Amino acid sequence: MAAAFLTHLAPGRVRVHSAGSAPADGVNPAVVEAMKEVGIDISAEIPKVLTADAVRASDAVITMGCGDACPIFPGKRYLDWQLDDPAGRGVDAVRPIRDEIEKRVRGLIAEILPEEHR
Repeated sequence: MAAAFLTHLAPGRVRVHSAGSAPADGVNPAVVEAMKEVGIDISAEIPKVLTADAVRASDAVITMGCGDACPIFPGKRYLDWQLDDPAGRGVDAVRPIRDEIEKRVRGLIAEILPEEHR
């Protein structure tokens, strides 16, 4: 959800990679539905494994509780967003998680992009 919001809210102004330390086989249908409610279609997304190369190529790494499973490299900016996991939850439980992620992504955009690029 965070990658989708960042891509949607800052199109062409940031490059986003989305991956997980233990990705599911597919995107949670409740997450797809919740994102569709805010006009973002993630139905074609495929969960990917987080690689050291992807972290190495990033300026900032946003994690959501991956702990020691995530590669750490000096000089990278890391933010660990402690959020409820939407796995196995229905759309009613996913909506507040989605809304919190959107709030954090908007804050990140305000922090990393100069005003004229927002």
